[in-house]
Amino acid sequence: MAGGANLVHALLRAANTLLQQRRYHAALAVIKGFRNGAVYGAKIRAPHALVMTFLFKTGSLREKLKSIAQATYAHSRNLAYFVFTYKGLLAAQSRLQGKKIPFHTFLAACIGGWLVFGDNNPINSQIIMYLLSRILFGLSRLAVEKGYIPQPKQDPFPLVAALVWGTVLWLFEYHRETLQPSLQSSMTYLYEDSEVWHDLSDFLIYNKRTDSK
Repeated sequence: MAGGANLVHALLRAANTLLQQRRYHAALAVIKGFRNGAVYGAKIRAPHALVMTFLFKTGSLREKLKSIAQATYAHSRNLAYFVFTYKGLLAAQSRLQGKKIPFHTFLAACIGGWLVFGDNNPINSQIIMYLLSRILFGLSRLAVEKGYIPQPKQDPFPLVAALVWGTVLWLFEYHRETLQPSLQSSMTYLYEDSEVWHDLSDFLIYNKRTDSK
């Protein structure tokens, strides 16, 4: 027992020593990036998939749990692969050119996005739309910061909110097929299911009756 414990301590010391070596920092950062991508993807997707599955999907409990597990795994895997690819390409470019420049970031992320998120599926679609909205806000702020567009005299957010909600409800009402399925489900629940009821049970307690009354 003592010999085994000593071996474990020796391995831990060797691992910690290796982690402190600056020469291996880039490679180790790629590995930890993979780890963080996997963990973060699972943390983000699991609660979202849990809520959306039990709110809007039909099927047995086993089928629902399987769906949640598959969505969580896909998000976790893709994010892990992307971080691994991005950081690996970033390190390779920096090593080849001798320094890091802004274009390295853009190119590495473009390649990673193409390879990992290029498949048009529900998980990737949600991630890209999540990023796109934040990119638009970020670019708008950057344009003001750099002086490309003047600083608004009033907060433009109320106008943005009005246009976003006006557009999305118009699309939902008249061009529903253009919206992502989960958004369609959410809006159906909010704006269409609230138009239908039979008695107090499906007016206040349940969204829809499950019996044959």
